[in-house]
Amino acid sequence: MGNVNLPTPVALAGGAFCIAGGYLLGWVSGPDTPARTTAVVESYDGSTDQLCLSGDSIEDQEGAVEDGTLCGTWRRTAGSTRPEQGDEFRFVSIVVDTSTRANTDGEPVTVIYGDVVR
Repeated sequence: MGNVNLPTPVALAGGAFCIAGGYLLGWVSGPDTPARTTAVVESYDGSTDQLCLSGDSIEDQEGAVEDGTLCGTWRRTAGSTRPEQGDEFRFVSIVVDTSTRANTDGEPVTVIYGDVVR
């Protein structure tokens, strides 16, 4: 076997090309991440954690109803501010299919993750 020596700039350019190619491949083929959206709190029931939101960005959310509101169960982290009507709320929502779970009625459930914008 013979030794092959590359000039340093060629080796660095090859490494940069490999890193850029890997990043591009990951960006194109990677999973879609949910977009954080901002809306206005319409109502919140602390006993059931039922949260209803409204605003222009709600129309595009899965689980939104025709009147422009999105209602679902609020999941929060410790120390989250309790939402009140009129608060600005930044969130991500998903619709969970419960048809394969025991002890459920099989209806899809909307889950809202987020917090009041401070």
